Amino acid sequence: MTSMRISQLAERSGVPATTLRFYESAGLLSADRNPAGYRMYGEDAVDRLAFIGAAKHLGLALEEIGELVGVWEAGACRDVKADLRPRISARLAEAEARAAELAAFTASLRGALAHLDALPDRAGRCDPECGFLAPGSPTSGSAPASGGALGGQPVDVVLSPGRRAAAAEAEAERWRSAPVACSLGGDGLRERTARWREAVAGAARASVPEGLRLTLPVDRVTRVAELAAAEQQCCPFFDFRLHLDGPHLHLEVRAPADGGALLTDLFGPTD
Repeated sequence: MTSMRISQLAERSGVPATTLRFYESAGLLSADRNPAGYRMYGEDAVDRLAFIGAAKHLGLALEEIGELVGVWEAGACRDVKADLRPRISARLAEAEARAAELAAFTASLRGALAHLDALPDRAGRCDPECGFLAPGSPTSGSAPASGGALGGQPVDVVLSPGRRAAAAEAEAERWRSAPVACSLGGDGLRERTARWREAVAGAARASVPEGLRLTLPVDRVTRVAELAAAEQQCCPFFDFRLHLDGPHLHLEVRAPADGGALLTDLFGPTD
């Protein structure tokens, strides 16, 4: 029995109405129409949205969620378990690989700081005797080096939606075709926005094609990277690129044209 209009379902489920409409267009949610043409939903829509939300928090792509919802609708819990387990295992392997990369990068930054602190202050210009550019220095070994005073090449860290390391390059542009819809709502959205505003407070801003660039102190890199990774779980239409340049972190955020308003809402306008 259909009993809820879209505004009522949004309030019950905590999912914004814009996302509900997108789910309908993507085939994840169905609605009847009353004689006046308004969408009407049954009580089962609340459970379906809870299931979709849980799947999204596991990092599953929408096409995977659509497949999983079909299994869930059949009603056999063992079938859902059998379908879900390999998907979660794949996401876990990807998360562990990313965590290892970030841990290694964090260790290299700590090593670079310790190396800098151990060097004597010199009045002359930097040269290989300073240790910045020495082949055996901590910043020129196997760990990535940052630019600026540490020499070497600046480091770019790209956080774009991806499912397999081998397909990372091909996946780098997925944000352009990702749906402009955010699964966060209510308190979750307000909390995430507040965390971003705190992380980028005081940033120098500049426009870039399809987005903006924020320049921050490099010591915010871990916080920004964690937020960017979390953001793509709920808003895969954002593209994040982190460029480390000596004492500076350049964060570039892009979105498709119809996601520009959401980008401005989250990060503010360019100066």
